[in-house]
Amino acid sequence: MQITGAAISLNVDDVATSAAFLKQHFGFREEMAADGFVSLARDDLGFNVIFLRTGLASLKPDSLRDQPAAGLILAFVVADIDGEYTRVQREGVEITTPIETEPWGERYFQVTDPNGVVVQLVQWMTQPTTQE
Repeated sequence: MQITGAAISLNVDDVATSAAFLKQHFGFREEMAADGFVSLARDDLGFNVIFLRTGLASLKPDSLRDQPAAGLILAFVVADIDGEYTRVQREGVEITTPIETEPWGERYFQVTDPNGVVVQLVQWMTQPTTQE
């Protein structure tokens, strides 16, 4: 198998609002859009973020059609977590989880878009280790 692309698709009530949030605060650009759909990308990210309007008739499987994105975190690894924290605060983005560092070396903070999608920026202060 050869995978030539990847995307994460999130159901939200207001596609335009979530798209605007990622474009304004996280440098995404719109690659394509239609009624109830937008696909966003960045050159340095290996996948697209897609927002679909809840209730969209073309959404499959039908069982997910009316379920909003919940219980997941859109996490992006960055090189300067403290600088990003300062930048989003300066832009007026409300911080959901203030910056903190976990014992295993993950330094992060979280914000939440107007549709409830949690965006986490993270920097690894030490390389994560694997247990064998």
